[in-house]
Amino acid sequence: MSDTDTARRGYATRSSLYDERGDEDAPAVVFAHGTLMDRTMFDAQAEALADAGGYRTVAYDLRARTEYHAPAYDLEDLVGDAVALLDNAGIESCVYVGMSMGGFVALRLALRYPERVDGVVLIDSMAGTHTEAQRQTYETMVSTLEGSDAVPEPLARTTAQVLFGETTRDDRPELVENWTRRWMSYPPRAVVNEVRSWLHRDDILDRMDEIDVPVLALHGEEDVSIPVERARETVEALPDVRLSVVPEAGHSSNSENPEYTNRELLNFLRARF
Repeated sequence: MSDTDTARRGYATRSSLYDERGDEDAPAVVFAHGTLMDRTMFDAQAEALADAGGYRTVAYDLRARTEYHAPAYDLEDLVGDAVALLDNAGIESCVYVGMSMGGFVALRLALRYPERVDGVVLIDSMAGTHTEAQRQTYETMVSTLEGSDAVPEPLARTTAQVLFGETTRDDRPELVENWTRRWMSYPPRAVVNEVRSWLHRDDILDRMDEIDVPVLALHGEEDVSIPVERARETVEALPDVRLSVVPEAGHSSNSENPEYTNRELLNFLRARF
């Protein structure tokens, strides 16, 4: 059995890879995290939907936060993992919520398996690609991790400047510190493969008109990793979408301003599903 098959089998058989709340017969909302994050970044959203009632939430760890982080893989592998997870959880179709990298997966899942996706929520994500300068920066960053025994603290702290907005760094330093410390505990190879899984992805902006389900795009106003202007490009190409700019939040906007995110998410779900 290949390593990819082993990972796929894990998502197809193991419930330990995800957290689940709500009635299994309720409409399903599935959450996929971004680079360096994990399923716990959606705790506030899962709790809000549980309190509201009427939804089943599933938040799962992508390969980088599991023992399946090696060898190398790509976004199509992650799409396959998502389908295996849905099958494992007995979910025929869902609203798929993807943050950053999770959003890259969400759009590709909707294109490749439209029958599995009732709606999409993009959090600080886009259909386009990073610029060549950005790709070179990310490649330089992950190249320094190859052969390393640990994620260096200076790199983790520099990354926090990108993944969290200025307001959060000033007003909620404990949130930033918690994640920064967590990143330093990751196997370097997990981070290398995670970044490279999406770094050279195809631009799918010209295929957005094929996604005919409702889409909510939430984007932090202080996001410097994917500026809100890049989200607007995606929104303009989608046929059924609403963009909501999350105030006082950066790239991890659902964690940085959960109250705003939860309200917008619930309004979207109640109005459309």
